[in-house]
Amino acid sequence: MKSKILLLLLSSVIIFVSCNSNKTSEMNKKTDASTHVAPADFKMTIIARLTVKPEKTKDFIDAAKEIIGKSNKEPGCTFYQLYQDPYDNTKFVFVEEYKNQAAVDSHFATEHFKAFGPKIGDMVQGPPDIKIISVAKEDQKL
Repeated sequence: MKSKILLLLLSSVIIFVSCNSNKTSEMNKKTDASTHVAPADFKMTIIARLTVKPEKTKDFIDAAKEIIGKSNKEPGCTFYQLYQDPYDNTKFVFVEEYKNQAAVDSHFATEHFKAFGPKIGDMVQGPPDIKIISVAKEDQKL
């Protein structure tokens, strides 16, 4: 009887390990696909959505003006703007455009970028929703 229980337990462990290794393999495949880096010459767009505490909207806008001004002066930045939802003044969207991945990396290394997160930390509600998009091809409109 003890050997049957031991065999059943051992079989369960083998099945469990086998199933988990397949899941790990599938997760690694998904991670590899999602961490693909765009070629260096692709234009990059960043869209960051934030919700600000109602009593902090003015302070947030003041803090954002500084990073917007400095970011727009970066050589690789072609556009950096903040939008406020007209129907819910606590909702904001940053839209940023850069010449390429190197320009994004350069922006992330600036002092004004590094200081911005801690500066607004107590102003926002929850984590931001950030999307980074590579623009593979842009059609020329005449």
